[in-house]
Amino acid sequence: PLIGVVAAYGVALAVWNYRGRQEELAEYLEKALELLSDTRPTAVNLFQALERMRQVWHENQVLSPDQLASVLLQEARAMFTEDVAANQAIGRYGADLFLDQVRILTICNAGALATCGYGTALGVVRSCFEQGKLVSVYACETRPVLQGARLTAWELHQDSIPVTLITDGMAGALMQAGEIDGVMVGADRITANGDTANKIGTYSLAVLSRYHQIPFYIAAPMSTIDFSLACGQQIPIEYREPDEVRTVMGTPITVSDIEVHNPAFDVTPHYLIDAIITEKGVARAPYSETLAELNRT
Repeated sequence: PLIGVVAAYGVALAVWNYRGRQEELAEYLEKALELLSDTRPTAVNLFQALERMRQVWHENQVLSPDQLASVLLQEARAMFTEDVAANQAIGRYGADLFLDQVRILTICNAGALATCGYGTALGVVRSCFEQGKLVSVYACETRPVLQGARLTAWELHQDSIPVTLITDGMAGALMQAGEIDGVMVGADRITANGDTANKIGTYSLAVLSRYHQIPFYIAAPMSTIDFSLACGQQIPIEYREPDEVRTVMGTPITVSDIEVHNPAFDVTPHYLIDAIITEKGVARAPYSETLAELNRT
């Protein structure tokens, strides 16, 4: 969710810095919106936030650039506040899914560092911790960019929430040993049928969870659901630079010209997901019906 709110602030900043003529503002702002929308193709929150800012602009075209910037800034701040409230609600709904003494596995970062505060997947973790339900969190390091190690493990450690860092390949062994009670991950885009794009490696965890009969949950705000897409095959997947895989934190780990496959995200099909936790409640299969119902409330 944070990516959308940051983009919203970016729109306000673009107008704040505008020093051209009033009649040229529209062209300038459209270019700014296009520039921001091109940054990340997979995360739907980005596009929804930009569309919301575009709507505010269209409703206030008679304003001067300075006045418009103030209105846009106010909207961005509202989005920030809404996101924190949504994450706290997600945390409460998610914690209700666990009875007591739970050990949760997660991947990437869906916490306060990836949202405006509290977190989605880590919001559930925080709620469990606050209610005395949490035993520990296992954080996958999340190759190749190591968001789990650099962000999630650090964030939880800072908040004195018990966390153990593992490599991505260790998850199955932990499940086999009976050390995981639930998997909780965030989402970058959810389609109308519940298919979910999230950080690469999420699909593998879903498959492992189903095999080991461990509940697999998605935690995300309603703004992450793209009802315009019927299924996950329609989600655009971002591919990143090969050197992310050839190196670890800038240190080469293989030959410099090795071929690399580096998608930033994968798609977990809806039938591997036990529930999708939103700020409006918990959806279960059939997601095409339950997500639409939540959207109407």
